[in-house]
Amino acid sequence: MPRNTSDTQNDAIQPALSYAYVELEKPEHAETTMLAEESALAISYNGISHSVMMVSPSDLEDFIFGFSLSSGLIESIDDIYDVTLNSNGQATSAEVQVSSRAFWALKQQRRTLAGNTGCGLCGVEALEQALPQLKALPPANLPPATHLHGLRPRIEQAQKLAQYSGAVHAALFVDATGEIRFCREDIGRHNALDKLIGALQRTGTATQAGFAVVTSRCSLELIHKALRAGIGTLVSLSAPTSLSVQWARQHKLNLIHLPKHSAPRVYSPVAQGVVRP
Repeated sequence: MPRNTSDTQNDAIQPALSYAYVELEKPEHAETTMLAEESALAISYNGISHSVMMVSPSDLEDFIFGFSLSSGLIESIDDIYDVTLNSNGQATSAEVQVSSRAFWALKQQRRTLAGNTGCGLCGVEALEQALPQLKALPPANLPPATHLHGLRPRIEQAQKLAQYSGAVHAALFVDATGEIRFCREDIGRHNALDKLIGALQRTGTATQAGFAVVTSRCSLELIHKALRAGIGTLVSLSAPTSLSVQWARQHKLNLIHLPKHSAPRVYSPVAQGVVRP
């Protein structure tokens, strides 16, 4: 059975905050619980404000690298020259210095993202940006079934922030040996995957050799991010949407759903001998 590798887990978990509450039917019964942090992050590229979004205040540099790449704002993390973070209470500003090529492309997009963790397409001005032209991936082997055995409890062990507070999504990377190499958590499911992509890119991890896991449902935006990051296989703990399956098949992305009480379901590539939409 594969195990978690502790030396590659996130060591920068922000502590959850403790809050008091009372039970509705027993107001005299007071308790405390830990709640996940949420803060505003404003991102500027070469001095030009680009977006403000709500995030969990951990692994922010990973997020900025991953968000910039997975949103198509840069072609490579080499386009990012420097990231400066300034925190002020409940808000953080990030000044990102990018190459002239990347900055020109960014201005051409004329895109402003709303700070909403529930929708990854907020602020898109053109339909072409919601359904972009993306390159198909080189074929990747499906992971061995043994790498998915017992994966859910191993994910729970890796989610340090969720253990304290709940209310967060996670994105993880499982390497070619079946070990969980990275776990990134955030209140936003898109943000969690962006943080993971940033960690993979910054460490030069070969994304075709293993697979990424998202604990949320798999919508089209997550497929976009996986394709731009060159992730060959994406596993979701919740069912994918129909459009996600269509795009995964068209772009040669292996897409697997890991239900809670049944065997893994491979939606992409298409099962041989089975005719499906």
